[in-house]
Amino acid sequence: MLVRIATRESPLAVQQAMLVANALQKAHSNVECQLVKMKTQGDILLDQSLSKIGGKGLFLKELEQALMNDKADIAVHSMKDVPARFHDALEISCVLKREDDRDVFISSKYQSFYTLPKGATIGTSSCRRKGQILALRPELKVMSLRGNVGTRLKKLENDEVDAIILAAAGLKRIGLDDKINHYFSHQEMLPAIAQGAIGVQNRIGDAKINALLSPINDEVTQILIGAERAFLMGFGGDCSTPIAANCTMHGDDIILQAGYFMEDGMAQLYSVKEGEAGIIIELAFETAISMSKERALYCSR
Repeated sequence: MLVRIATRESPLAVQQAMLVANALQKAHSNVECQLVKMKTQGDILLDQSLSKIGGKGLFLKELEQALMNDKADIAVHSMKDVPARFHDALEISCVLKREDDRDVFISSKYQSFYTLPKGATIGTSSCRRKGQILALRPELKVMSLRGNVGTRLKKLENDEVDAIILAAAGLKRIGLDDKINHYFSHQEMLPAIAQGAIGVQNRIGDAKINALLSPINDEVTQILIGAERAFLMGFGGDCSTPIAANCTMHGDDIILQAGYFMEDGMAQLYSVKEGEAGIIIELAFETAISMSKERALYCSR
């Protein structure tokens, strides 16, 4: 059986699609996979801020269209790029086991985020990261830096910035984790919602594809990022809103850490909740609504 996999054409996206393909072929001896590589608007419009041109959902549109036009059977996404709401004829019924969800510091000149000199430039396209960077080190300068992993590393090598912040998962998946100087703890920098998770999207009601995906779905990851995405939905934000949520499992309980970060680093809202898997999604949604109201009160002062 041939499974056509829609993917962005960047090296990291292709590697993530290959992880799904390999998992499918390991689970099913009769499956053959074919990558359908494409460039999305998010890959093309690199000279503009994502928050101003439609958010990270721009990385999905062309892949979703391929599913709707039956040019692909599944699409593979970084779950941190997937908006709370997407095409209502599609679903994400499968996620692979989560990779390292932390953010990392990379620099060829400075060993640590904390040894960067005053006025040093640090590159990131994330307003979530920007707010947390400036909360920790308000004397630094944060520059907008877009492009795939290779492009950002090249800009670092060309001294366009002194350091960059990336996701550990992506670097590990393409074998570049030797570039990492420092792993941020969740207390230092709370990662993006669903960071480190790969999701597989398909048409709702496609029983044959759902049967193929079922054996490779990681239920623990699905529960954890489901709660994180419930926070995203409850907040009424998208992938470009400066919020973060991260869930970890401890026995039968799940701990949710969530936060909102002003881009200038001047204010941050945090919440830590704990609950069983059966209630954590509702708890995350309620936490988001409460934090959103608190943010609105702060901004109205």
